[in-house]
Amino acid sequence: MRRDTALRWAAYVGVAIAFAIACVFLSNWQFARNDERAAQLALVERNYDAAAVPLDELLPGDQLDPESEWHPVVVTGEYVPEQQVVVRNRPHGGTSAFEVLTPLRASDGRVLIVDRGWIPPAESGDGPALIPAPPSGTVSVVVRLRAPEALPNSGRTAPAGQVPTINLPLVAETTGSATLTSAYGVLVSEDPPVSDMPYALAAPSEDPGPHLSYAIQWILFAVMGFVFIGYIIRTERRKRVEDEKDDDQPAATRAVRPRKRVDRDAEQEDAILDRADA
Repeated sequence: MRRDTALRWAAYVGVAIAFAIACVFLSNWQFARNDERAAQLALVERNYDAAAVPLDELLPGDQLDPESEWHPVVVTGEYVPEQQVVVRNRPHGGTSAFEVLTPLRASDGRVLIVDRGWIPPAESGDGPALIPAPPSGTVSVVVRLRAPEALPNSGRTAPAGQVPTINLPLVAETTGSATLTSAYGVLVSEDPPVSDMPYALAAPSEDPGPHLSYAIQWILFAVMGFVFIGYIIRTERRKRVEDEKDDDQPAATRAVRPRKRVDRDAEQEDAILDRADA
């Protein structure tokens, strides 16, 4: 019996160790995600309000340095509105809106995709509301550089004139081979300006996210696993000690039972019956 108990307790401890290992793995994963989020926030803080520089300074070819993301650049060229597309299903204004991607042909011939902002969906149909026209002729544009997005894992597509994500190779199928595919720009300002504009995109969130609290919670879960197993073993051990004490008591002592309470009414009935028989 003791051997069976030891094996059972060893199994309990093994389960607690396996659970703790899983919790530590998940905790480290959350710590890593917290570090990634902290690096993203630091990059935004460093670049978001920096002074704008010429596009060639940060993007001399077609390879965006990750450390240059969110940095403002100045581009001079002409918009090509007939080749613009919209990105569908973007969460803005409490609805699934559209973002307007307008190609800007720079003076060196390269085409930079500019996200000019968002517009609500049309009242009817599956498309956007009326898209405000960009400035015509030569324009000087300040944009913040962003890395492109991946294609949807679901494989979803979009109607003509729309794209499911800001995937620049996909957009380049409409805007041509001169399109830069390593970065696009989020509009900051245009010169000359126009009065009718899409709604401006919101600044990136400064929320660090719940990753640090989740990491600490997984550590606490690991500790609680050992505490729970310890409680089970302690409870079983206490019960086993009590059972052994009962086994050591004399049989006569264990067999003593409380006498049943005599029913007074039954005694009186018996007395009456006895007198009647007499």
